Amino acid sequence: MRRAAVAVAAGAMAVSLAACGSAKESGDKSEASKSASKKGDAIKVGLLLPENETARYEKFDKPLIEKKVKELTNNKGEVVYANAKQQATTQAQQVDTMITNKVDVLIVDAVDSKAIASGVKKAKEAGIPVVAYDRLAEGPIDAYTSFDNEEVGHVQGKALLTALGAKAKPSAKIVMMNGAITDPNAALFKKGALAELKGKVDIAKSYDTKEWKPENANANMEGAISAIGKDKIVGVYSANDGMAGGIITALKAAGVSPLPPVTGQDAELAGVQRIVAGEQYMSVYKPYAPEATAAAEMAVALAQGKSLDSVAKDKVDSPTTKAVPSVIVPVISLTKANVNDTVIKDGVYTAAEICTAKYKAACDKLGIK
Repeated sequence: MRRAAVAVAAGAMAVSLAACGSAKESGDKSEASKSASKKGDAIKVGLLLPENETARYEKFDKPLIEKKVKELTNNKGEVVYANAKQQATTQAQQVDTMITNKVDVLIVDAVDSKAIASGVKKAKEAGIPVVAYDRLAEGPIDAYTSFDNEEVGHVQGKALLTALGAKAKPSAKIVMMNGAITDPNAALFKKGALAELKGKVDIAKSYDTKEWKPENANANMEGAISAIGKDKIVGVYSANDGMAGGIITALKAAGVSPLPPVTGQDAELAGVQRIVAGEQYMSVYKPYAPEATAAAEMAVALAQGKSLDSVAKDKVDSPTTKAVPSVIVPVISLTKANVNDTVIKDGVYTAAEICTAKYKAACDKLGIK
């Protein structure tokens, strides 16, 4: 009886404490919201990007986000930028620096989605909301924007099968060059591609490429050529354009001719030029402007204590956080047939940038202008 009474009293106390905790938490959020709303346009946005091996981050993402933040804040908002150069420990230090510098919101493209969780937690404890950019960071993130990453893999897998045509059969040997295991997107690309390729071709060799580096993909491809035989590889699934460049270099060095179809992603200038030249079959064009715009809009709204309802129409679950307000941007398969209608039409590149002297004849043949 006494134990039961104590248990009931303890339970009542727990409920009371929980209620106090909820009230305090609610109060904290309310105060944080009031504080944020007072900031107006003079906000400081921390932007942490993961690496500079891939051209997109410095060429597109950073300037697009900076431009949109300025536009949304009447030129009063400031973007404080740092690049981790593929080092998770460096990015963790950069998060600490952003917290010390009292940014109002963080946009983080994680080097390692799991490792960043502690940094996200620190930011949240300091009252700094976090937008996960391009890669779904773990930890208590407030918002997320990216592309449909599993669909990227589907698009790549379908394109490779299209390129193979009659050669696509269960005995046909392909090499699969996936991205880094620290990048959650890489697992989604792989999942989508495998859904298309499994059972239709023989995945003779598969690699998870450290740090997405072209030189690592090159070394992996050399190993695959040695193990499989250069004349037996009918196609290569490459998760991005940088690695595709390393793969094609290895194929050429081994004397493989004609080159088998090679996929890619990111529509990097060198990748588009290889597509025009017929060395790379395709890339996945991901319109960076909508992704960067969404990140900037969500970041500014969070910094100013506003709702995300008008921006984030989707909800995504991370391994640690459910129903994260999200913006998911669709992707496009880029081949030599639609260069004009994608990267040129959207102003990513001019025909002059693509069609240098080395590629002019190929561009003329394709009517790229």
